[in-house]
Formats: sequence, structure tokens, C-alpha cells
Amino acid sequence: MTYQRSSIPDLTGLRAVVTGANGGLGLETAKALADRGAHVVMAVRNRTKADAAVAAIRAETPGAELTLVDLDLGSLASVEAASREILAGGDSLDLLVNNAGVMATPEGRTVDGFETQLGTNHLGHWVLTARLMPALVAAPAARVVNVTSTAHLIGRPIDPDNPHLEDRYEPWRAYGQSKLANYHFTLGLERELRGAGVRPISLMAHPGLTNSDLQTTTAHAGAAAGSGPVLALTKLVGMSTAKGALPQLRAATDPSARGGQFYGPLFVNNGPAVRKPVLGRGIDKAIEALWTVSERETGVPMVIG
Repeated sequence: MTYQRSSIPDLTGLRAVVTGANGGLGLETAKALADRGAHVVMAVRNRTKADAAVAAIRAETPGAELTLVDLDLGSLASVEAASREILAGGDSLDLLVNNAGVMATPEGRTVDGFETQLGTNHLGHWVLTARLMPALVAAPAARVVNVTSTAHLIGRPIDPDNPHLEDRYEPWRAYGQSKLANYHFTLGLERELRGAGVRPISLMAHPGLTNSDLQTTTAHAGAAAGSGPVLALTKLVGMSTAKGALPQLRAATDPSARGGQFYGPLFVNNGPAVRKPVLGRGIDKAIEALWTVSERETGVPMVIG
């Protein structure tokens, strides 16, 4: 049976955090979760877009329970402040969807000195997840969902000696590395959770070729070779954001989903949301390297329990 938004079970009483919930896949995810009764914490960087997003959700679900929290994943200070605000909102957290990200940007650095794509797509989410872990562990059956991309297939495992690709930067190389980091983070986190004997599970999803504002932003940035054709292809054959969000919604809500699983479109970059194979070659070494880099760069260990 094809997984649809109507497949999502009743979520009344659950609290969910969605990063980047002010637009694109994040907004569609927030819409669907709120429609099924979840209290959605919309962790956002752009307040103007966020206000419009709240209005769009409430236009569909007038009684939607929503909270806005400022979050700039490119600033660890912002991540820490957002984490404190989220934790102050309740003792437990049922769902964390690490959705926000940037793609194929010009070379740059976050305020903490990290390569922009690794810092935003992985390291910011690493700290957010670590800080929210006590609330996730306190929930009856929490889930962490990381949003990766088919670009993880072009990524290389992170090099502890050069995680920020100094003198080796290329927009798509950096994007692939950051999306492979999301992949390895999911699998490594699931191992840690199982080893600690706690209840949360870790899953991942990718949206395929989805006509979201991420594609437009990348093309307009102008640094990445091929970004224009990618945008044109996406507009021609890409899925809507409502369809593109289904893999992460399935990972977040399907009662049959299990820790460590991966969801994406059936036909690689298009089609219904299905479970995808998880390729394990080189995983142990890659996870070890990712943990080393993530803890060293952020100064934040992933403490479970």
C-alpha cells in the first residue's frame, strides 16, 4: 500500500521538533505532523518566512499547536540557545526531524569556523541532537530522523585530518560529504542508542528530486557547476514538496519503521516513499571518524542516557 499523508497515525499528545520548518520539505513535514495532532516546534532561522509558514499551517489546520524557536545551525551559540528553549518547553520530546540544510554553496565558514555545508548540515544538528537527548530518552518511543540525499553516494567519508576540505573545496564535494555525514550519523547514533539500552531510535530519509526552495537557492548562489541544469531538471520532473516530504514523514511516523532504516523514493529520485537498502561497506571506520571529528570540532560529546 502506497504511503500517503493520510497514512500518518494520530499524533495527539506528541511533541515534535522540525528544523527548517519555515519552507520546503520542513514546512510540509510540519504541516503533516500538526494536522495529525502533534505539537510542532518549528526551529527556524528566518522569522519572516516562519510567520508565513505558521499562517499556511493554520490555514489547513486551524487548531494546530505550534511553537516557533529561533535556530541558526551555522552558529553553535544559536543551537545551544534553541536547545535550552526546547527543553524548557517540556520534559520529553517524541520526534526530532533534522531537516534543515544548505546545498552546493560557495566556499565559506560558519561563525564557529566550520566549512559551511558540514557545519550547517551535520555539526549543527549533532549539537542539537546531543543537547535534546535527555528529552528524547525520557519519551516513551522517540525518533530522530536525519534527512540525507542521494548526493551521499558521491560523498567521501569525513577525513579527520581535513574535515573542512581546506585547499580541496568544491561545492558538490562538500555537499556530498555533509550528506554522507548525515547517513553515517544516523547509523552511528542507532548503534549508540541500542548499546545504551534506551528507547529512542534513529532513522534517515532522502526526498529524491524535489522542487523545493533549496534547489532555487543553490542555482541563484551561482558557485556550483551544474546547479542551473539541476534546477531546470527539478522543475521539469521533480516531485512537489508534499510528495518529497513523504520519505521523512514515513521514517518519523510509520508504526512499522525500525531503528537504522532508510526511506526514499521508489525510483531513486522519484516515486512513492519506500524503505531503501542500507549499504554497510566501510561503515565502522566512517562512523568512528565522524564521531571523532564531531566531538572534537564542536566540543560536545554524544552522551546517551
